[in-house]
Amino acid sequence: MNAANSDTTAYKSVLDPQPLVSPPIPPCEDKFYIKKPCFDFVWSGNYSDRLNRIVSSIMANNPGRVITSNKVKSFRTTDDVDFWLLNNPMHCPGALHFKDINATVISYGVQTNSTRVMNRGYSEDPTFKFQIPLQIAAEREIARSIIGDPNFSWVVGLKEFAHPAKNNFSVLASIGPTFFLAFAMFGFVMQIGSLVVEKELKLRQAMSMTGLYESAYWFSWITWEGILSLVSSLLLVLFGMMFQFDMFKKNNFAVVFLVFYLFQLNMVGFAFLLSNFISKSSSATTVGFSVFIVGFFTQIVTIFGFPYGIHVASILRTLWSLFPPNLLGIAVNLLAQATATPEDVGISWSRRSECVRDDSAADKCVISINDVYLWLTSTFFVWFVLAIYFDNIIPNAYGVRKPIFYFLKPGYWTGKGGNRVEEGGICSCMGSVPQQEHITPEDEDVLEEENIVKQEAKDGLVNPEVAVQVRGLAKVAEESLAEVRLTEAAKVRTRSYSGGMRRRLSVAIALIGNPKLVILDEPTTGMDPISRRHVWDIIQNAKKGRSIVLTTHSMEEADILSDRIGIMAKGRLRCIGTSIRLKSRFGTGFITNVSFIESNAEQSPPNASVDLSNQHEDVKQFFKYHLDVMPAEETKSYLTFVIPHDREKLLTRFFSELQDREREFAIADIQIGLATLEEVFLNIAKQAELESAAAEGRLVTLTLTSGASVQIPIGARFVGIPGTQSPENPRGIMVEVYWEQDDSGSLCISGHSAEMPLPLNVQQFISASQPRSNINFLRRGKEPVYGIMIDPNQISPSNY
Repeated sequence: MNAANSDTTAYKSVLDPQPLVSPPIPPCEDKFYIKKPCFDFVWSGNYSDRLNRIVSSIMANNPGRVITSNKVKSFRTTDDVDFWLLNNPMHCPGALHFKDINATVISYGVQTNSTRVMNRGYSEDPTFKFQIPLQIAAEREIARSIIGDPNFSWVVGLKEFAHPAKNNFSVLASIGPTFFLAFAMFGFVMQIGSLVVEKELKLRQAMSMTGLYESAYWFSWITWEGILSLVSSLLLVLFGMMFQFDMFKKNNFAVVFLVFYLFQLNMVGFAFLLSNFISKSSSATTVGFSVFIVGFFTQIVTIFGFPYGIHVASILRTLWSLFPPNLLGIAVNLLAQATATPEDVGISWSRRSECVRDDSAADKCVISINDVYLWLTSTFFVWFVLAIYFDNIIPNAYGVRKPIFYFLKPGYWTGKGGNRVEEGGICSCMGSVPQQEHITPEDEDVLEEENIVKQEAKDGLVNPEVAVQVRGLAKVAEESLAEVRLTEAAKVRTRSYSGGMRRRLSVAIALIGNPKLVILDEPTTGMDPISRRHVWDIIQNAKKGRSIVLTTHSMEEADILSDRIGIMAKGRLRCIGTSIRLKSRFGTGFITNVSFIESNAEQSPPNASVDLSNQHEDVKQFFKYHLDVMPAEETKSYLTFVIPHDREKLLTRFFSELQDREREFAIADIQIGLATLEEVFLNIAKQAELESAAAEGRLVTLTLTSGASVQIPIGARFVGIPGTQSPENPRGIMVEVYWEQDDSGSLCISGHSAEMPLPLNVQQFISASQPRSNINFLRRGKEPVYGIMIDPNQISPSNY
């Protein structure tokens, strides 16, 4: 704005204005954005000969330039002029209106466009450029006409009043605080996020265990953030000077630099304080940007002077100044005001305690740049002390905290007192106090021995006189590597290990120190079968005296190693128990394999049929009659049946009779066992998939043998087909849907049974996602047809 108005006097301090003497009427081409053809001026009153002569004199006597007739347009009345100006905008900079009253009186008026226009950084003032020249010309020629002397000397000079510079719009004062706040908030958000991550990942507790002092922790953070604030503030000021902003050029360098440096340092303490109340790193970014949004709105209020005015209570100013962005807003506003006009020299270091305006009364000055420094510095220490206080009294990740008034206890400052011992720590409790005569004077001071122990442990020297030396470390390492068969690779860097070798090394490291709890996450992934079996033996031997939590995708590994097995599906623990318990509870039942004698002369029993198909059919009918089951898998050599648990009471008599008829059925072998753990896992995954599909209302298309398609819920077993009612089947027909799991574990249709009549006593249910308008007829058009769900408990084996 300063550059745009640099050619005008309104934005300058004018102490001795120069007169403007008889300025000429400028050509119309000099007006900004004029449209051609243009006119120097238009006028009204051409009905009078005297007025015509006056206008002709104005054209002929224009100083420095005669105005030609093609650059002037005349009209009869002012309404005609207004009509022409309305229909021809930007074709004329001004108009004269004359009215011949009598021989001694002629009235006139000047009409110009008073809008100030900007063009390429220059401002056009219509008053001095067009209005005054037309006014002087009209008055000169009217006076000469009335006097009757065409050569009458008419010299008129005009000048503006002396005035100070006008306060123009300052970009830095308006949007600068928001920009500078956003600049500082990047470091604030990153800092608060890093503090919370350290707390969330327990990195600080780990460093404390290695001997990190609290004072060193806080000092390291302040030092690092202080250096970052110093560099960023310095770069900000230098870039402001490089871009020639008056706020950075005219104000003292140290004055501007301290504003931004102390503000960023204040935000460091503010971040320390807020991090105590945030437990998740995902929330840290949200809190940081929330501070920015609140600061953005409060700065807008601060820019307009609230609450830094004499009519606002001091307590309100105090509370308002506790929020750091508000102090930045008023500081930038003061710096911008100090350089608002070209004559302003800015704030020097010696004048940092003074008000920005020299004409301001002392009692009206409520805050200065030096006051902002004091506020930023003092509140930084307030935030920092509060951060340390809340860090001690707010429970940490383990629920440990200090009393609210912990700092009032002498032991906090002296380091003495207190007898609390952390669980798992090392302490020594004396059963009795030795007698005085057994204590020698040499035993009173053990400082020398303590220093020797520390130095020996540090240098790693083998000194038999040092009783606390760590022994056997190399032997433990060798034994651990030997257990996982990594002795030959002991001197090789681990980054060159294969995936399986790294897994074995991880197992060895996990077992060092005989921990009571070991967590192994897929320890045998990537191993060859021999190494996998060896690691299994290590884990089996390590089970004694400790708890091992092992995750795996190998059902064989879980079955062999685990005493208790838990299965998770869809992010939830679905079951937990022993292998046999899970197989009995969640398995499909008993797996029975019946193998047949091969059909050759040597192996066929006498009087036995060699027709294997008839043998298979007889066995299937036998199982169907006694146990009501059909084979789950069938080949030429064997049949596999899945017998439900509810048939368990019938098995003893059933298998006794089946063994008696082995020669009749040409059976070579009968095997029976529980379902595999893999089958248990698939059943649980299938049930989880059914629950998920039911909750989400997912449907799948079932294509019938007839070619018609219906939409059915995933996992539905019996489905009624709408629109299939007939005299033979008054309730319609239904099918049994067979389901299987694909490679990803999702349920898909493997087939369906033959169409069968829907029993009369069966109640039909409508899916929640099924529109009722589609249940009475079957259409093969574009609109989907929804199947009718049937409760499997209402279907007895006799129905199908």
